[in-house]
Amino acid sequence: MDAVDKEALFERMPLPKAVLTLSIPTIVSSLVMVIYNLSDTYFVGMLDDPIQNAAVTLAAPLLLAFNAVNNLFGVGSSSMMSRALGRKDYETVYRASAFGFYCSLLCGGLFSLGYTLFRGPLLAVLGAGAETLEATAGYLLWTVSCGAAPAILNVVMAYLVRAEGATLHASIGTMSGCLLNIVLDPIFILPWGLDMGAAGAGLATFISNCAACAYFFVLLYIRRGRTCVRIAPSAFKLDRAIVLGVCAVGIPASIQNLLNVTGMTVLNNFTAAYGSKAVAAMGIAQKINMVPMYIAQGFSQGLMPLVSYNYASGDHRRMENAVKLAAGLSTCFLAVVALGYFLAAGPLVTLFIESGEVVAYGARFLRGMCLGLPFLSLDFLAVGVFQACGMGRKSLVFALLRKIVLEIPALFVLDRLVPLYGLAYAQPAAEFILSIAAVCVLVRIFRSLRSGGQPEGPEKAL
Repeated sequence: MDAVDKEALFERMPLPKAVLTLSIPTIVSSLVMVIYNLSDTYFVGMLDDPIQNAAVTLAAPLLLAFNAVNNLFGVGSSSMMSRALGRKDYETVYRASAFGFYCSLLCGGLFSLGYTLFRGPLLAVLGAGAETLEATAGYLLWTVSCGAAPAILNVVMAYLVRAEGATLHASIGTMSGCLLNIVLDPIFILPWGLDMGAAGAGLATFISNCAACAYFFVLLYIRRGRTCVRIAPSAFKLDRAIVLGVCAVGIPASIQNLLNVTGMTVLNNFTAAYGSKAVAAMGIAQKINMVPMYIAQGFSQGLMPLVSYNYASGDHRRMENAVKLAAGLSTCFLAVVALGYFLAAGPLVTLFIESGEVVAYGARFLRGMCLGLPFLSLDFLAVGVFQACGMGRKSLVFALLRKIVLEIPALFVLDRLVPLYGLAYAQPAAEFILSIAAVCVLVRIFRSLRSGGQPEGPEKAL
C-alpha cells in the first residue's frame, strides 16, 4: 500500500467504509484464530479423555503469556507507526517496525530458554498434578520450548503490516497458519493418525506458526520498496525516542496480558480443586466464549490504525465518529451472541466432548461467562483507543482495574458464596463495572479534543 492509498483510506474514504475496510479482515482473521484455538480443544475432546483436555487448559496461561511480548512490541510498535504516518514522519515508521521485529524475535528465544530451564516449577504453578503432568508437558514441549519464537513473531509481524492499513495481508498471514493448524490437528492428535494426543496438538501449532512467519517474510520481500515495514538489520537502532514511544504503549499492554495470565492461572487453580472434569469443562467453556471475545478484539485492533492516524493528524472529529460507530456495532452484535450462548450452552459444550458430567459443568460455566460479552466490547474498544493514541497510563489503569481490583478478588468471593459455579461470574462482574468506567473516560477524551486540548500521550515526552 503506497502513500496515496494510505491517505485515501485514513483521510478521505467515507467513515463506515473505512471502518469496515480495516475491521472486517481483522475480524475474519480473529474468527479463524478462534476456530484454530477451538480445533485443539475439539480434536483432543474427540479422544474423550478429560486428562488430555485438562492438559490443553492448564497450558493456556503460559501460551497467553506470549501476548505480553506480542503487545509490548506489536501494539507498541504499530501504534507508533500509525501515529508517525499521520504526521508523515516515515523515518520513525521504519525504525519502529525494525525495533518491534528484532525485539520480539529475541524475546521469543528467551521465552523458550526460560521455560525449558524451569519446566518443573512452571508446570506446578500452572496446576499440573500427577495425572495431568505428562500430557501438559508434552503439549508445551512443542508450543513453548520449540515454538515460542514463531508464535510471537507471526503475531507481531501482523501488527506491523496492519499499522500501515494493510489489514487484508495481515489477516491472510494469520489465517494461513491457523488453517494449516486445523488441517494438521486430527492427523497428529487422533488414533487413526499419529495418535499423539495433546502433544500432537502442540506439534501442529508449532508447524502452523512457522508457516505464518514464512508468509510474512515472502510478503515483505515482494513488497519491498512499497511497504513502510522494515526488517533489514540496518534499520534496527536503539534510538531513545523509538524505545520510549514503543514502550509507552507497549509496556501497559504487556502488563495487561500478564495480568490476564495471572487471572487465568488463579481461575484454573481454583477449578483444579474440583477435579480434572471440572478443569476440562472450564477450558471448553472458555474456548467457546473466546469466539465473540476475539471478534470484539478484532474490531478494536482493526480500528486502531484509523484512530492513531487521525489522532496524530488532528482530525479528531473523524476519530470520534469512528469510535462511536464501532461501539454501536460491536455492542449490539455481542448482546445477540450472549443471548444465543445462554440459551444453547449445553449443545455448544456437547460439540467438544460427550462426557455427561463435563457437559453439565461446562454449560453452567458458559451461561455465567457469556453475560459479560456486551460490556466486554466497550472495554476492548476503550483500551484500543488508549493504545492507538499513545495513552499508556490509561490502558495500564484499566488492566489493573480488570484483574487486580475486580476479577481476581471476585473469584475468591464468588467461590465461597457459590462453590465452583460462582467462578464463571467473576469476569462478567468485572466487565460490567469496567464498561461504565470506559464510557466515562472516552467521553472525557472526546470533550478534551473538541475543546482543543490533547490528553496524555507520548508525543509530549518526545
